[in-house]
Amino acid sequence: MNRQARAVATCAGLLAAGLFRLALAAGPVQAPVQVPDTLAQRLAPCTACHGVEGRSVGGAYVPRIAGKPAGYLFEQLLNFRDGRRHNATMAGLLDLLPDAYLREIAQHFSTLDFPHDRPAVPGAPPALLARGEALARRGDPARELPACAECHGAQLTGALPAMPGLLGLPRDYLLAQLGAWRTGARHAVAPDCMSEVARRLSPDDLLAVAAWLSAQAVPQPMRPAPPPDRPAPLRCGSAGHPR
Repeated sequence: MNRQARAVATCAGLLAAGLFRLALAAGPVQAPVQVPDTLAQRLAPCTACHGVEGRSVGGAYVPRIAGKPAGYLFEQLLNFRDGRRHNATMAGLLDLLPDAYLREIAQHFSTLDFPHDRPAVPGAPPALLARGEALARRGDPARELPACAECHGAQLTGALPAMPGLLGLPRDYLLAQLGAWRTGARHAVAPDCMSEVARRLSPDDLLAVAAWLSAQAVPQPMRPAPPPDRPAPLRCGSAGHPR
């Protein structure tokens, strides 16, 4: 064996011996971790931001989801997964999850019922709050703008099967969502009624509605209203479309 071949053989031997010692130090090979396929395990990514009680631990831009209609929560999970709503974290979590999995998660959070926090003291001028209340309760017929209460329930606590409540949400979250509807950054199943409503609102209208809604006390317990007994003022594809 020539000198170069002996050097290669020596290096190979040293490498093999080193790997053997490392394997001995590491101990026996561990079996793969088995993650239990339980509802609690499935909910873990949700509760990291929304909290175990669904009341949000993620700041003003993470909404409370406890007690919202299951149809609404399921619809939003589909919207995040399918690209109608844009949030990189939500999209990454939901990308490969099937409908049945998402429906189970939505059903769980819809059954939770915990007290709401006291609303923040409104810092908006009285005239702005009055404008927000008028739009929320009565709308603006001159602009063919329906009141929030026509779809979200007379008490604005939502309506079955899939209309969310508007109370108990931070002003900044409400503003962000209304702005996203208005600019087209957020979409729903066509016909997209909320996008149409938001485009009829001026920036001052958005601020007024968000300020007034966020300052309202939440009925305890907060329950969505029964399904409406009359047609919605606008055709709305997001009101619990079948899957």
